[in-house]
Amino acid sequence: MRLFVGLALPESVSRSLREIQNGLPEARWIEARNMHLTLCFIGDVEEDSAEDLDTGLAAIRVSAFDLALGGVDCFQSRNRVRAVWIGTDPAPALTALQAKVEATVRQTGLEPERRKFVAHITLARLRNQPIVRVQPYLEQYRAIRFPSFTVDQFSLFRSHLGHGGAEYERLADYPLQREALS
Repeated sequence: MRLFVGLALPESVSRSLREIQNGLPEARWIEARNMHLTLCFIGDVEEDSAEDLDTGLAAIRVSAFDLALGGVDCFQSRNRVRAVWIGTDPAPALTALQAKVEATVRQTGLEPERRKFVAHITLARLRNQPIVRVQPYLEQYRAIRFPSFTVDQFSLFRSHLGHGGAEYERLADYPLQREALS
């Protein structure tokens, strides 16, 4: 199984993001149902290891938190763009959750992806577009901000690779703790 841990987005957030998915030639826009924020990509995992991972993730204790999205940017190499994404406002609670997830993955004997964590939601994939073709889109949406939403769970996802791109299946959800009302 090809696995990762991430945040599924509320439908209202995905709908809002769909509104800015236009005006970029040759972009393969991510469908709303596949939008997510990856906390830790793991890769191929045997079923026994996946069960251990599930047990470890279920033991994570973190409080629910608010998260705001904003600022469109891209991943590029040598002035060629592979993906366009929207980031998050600084969120210490998100960083703490990501660190706990990554530590849990390691504790279960799995090796998480080595790239540095960059909180983002992919909006589009591109086939090595020159940055000059993507720059107008980035400039248009670089300062965009969306209202915050409450992150009250994280999920274990399975990635199914196909001809039309990846499809994501949520295998398990792990609720975050609600603060007691005073």
